Amino acid sequence: MIQTLTITRPDDWHVHLRDGDALQRTVLDSARYFGRAIVMPNLPTPVTTAEQAQAYKARIMAAQSHCDRQLHPLMTLYLTDHTQTEDIQQAKQTGVVACKLYPAGATTHAAAGVTAINKLYPLFDSMAQEDLLLLLHGESNDPNRDIFDREKYFIDETLTQLVKDFPNLSIVLEHITTREAVDFVQQASDRVAATITAHHLLFNRNAMLAGGIRPHYYCLPILKRDHHQQALITAATSGHPRFFLGTDSAPHTQQKKEPACGCAGCYTACAAIELYAQAFEKADSLDKLNDFASVFGSQFYNLPVNNDTIILQKIPWQVPSQLPMGETTVIPLYANQTLAWQVGNAK
Repeated sequence: MIQTLTITRPDDWHVHLRDGDALQRTVLDSARYFGRAIVMPNLPTPVTTAEQAQAYKARIMAAQSHCDRQLHPLMTLYLTDHTQTEDIQQAKQTGVVACKLYPAGATTHAAAGVTAINKLYPLFDSMAQEDLLLLLHGESNDPNRDIFDREKYFIDETLTQLVKDFPNLSIVLEHITTREAVDFVQQASDRVAATITAHHLLFNRNAMLAGGIRPHYYCLPILKRDHHQQALITAATSGHPRFFLGTDSAPHTQQKKEPACGCAGCYTACAAIELYAQAFEKADSLDKLNDFASVFGSQFYNLPVNNDTIILQKIPWQVPSQLPMGETTVIPLYANQTLAWQVGNAK
């Protein structure tokens, strides 16, 4: 039985670091073992320009003064109906690596998102020319669609045509949750990839709803049925190079998660790689974790793989019941529960 596992330092290809006082918490947790992170731009005031992206990056870097090691943030631009090709060009010039498309109203701080994707077709041409990736929150924003089916509708009604119309555009379907999404990525060209979260590997909707409503399991896209969870596990552990790690770690304060109408998002950054290790071990696939966490994402983004390592040790530990976040608290996913793996000293 494996007791120690050494892997190349992983990267997080989808994370919400938030802003302000929250950065002290989120950056500390992500920097513990991630080398790079694709930082989501859906702040209360969205990051819609290159100038805003650089200012946000500066705030992230300033928050790292207390960290033992540095996290390298990779910045993204929030697409709106009003984004111009000049915004895309300026973003590329200042080091932005991708643009994020939120269907309007689909998730947290998505009110300024895109109302009709065909409005952005000129931007997609520019992104392909500039070699900027398109990151998609892949859910229909039609309120009449069942929340458990919105990913499928997005694939059928939007993504299939988008991929046909822009074969040279590199696309990441973020935090996939369904068998249909797995099938789509597997059948698509090498320009299409997907990130998978630890919570969608470990849990299905029973964890959120059976025996009582558990708000800290509520996320968007929402946890799905067991057969969708099994499809994600199979994809993540398959060794397929276009499925890779993206935590979608998304902190909300306890006060915002637990009221009658709570916010969507799971905070996993404090135990992310340990949660993935738990999922991969359960699938008898620990040997596939290194590529999924540390290689495939870098390859798709055309970036070098990190040249150092982290060590996972088979030592049980309990996830804290809560964590300070600025002047508030955040309840992490798996709070008060025991994980089998923990990160030791890095090489």
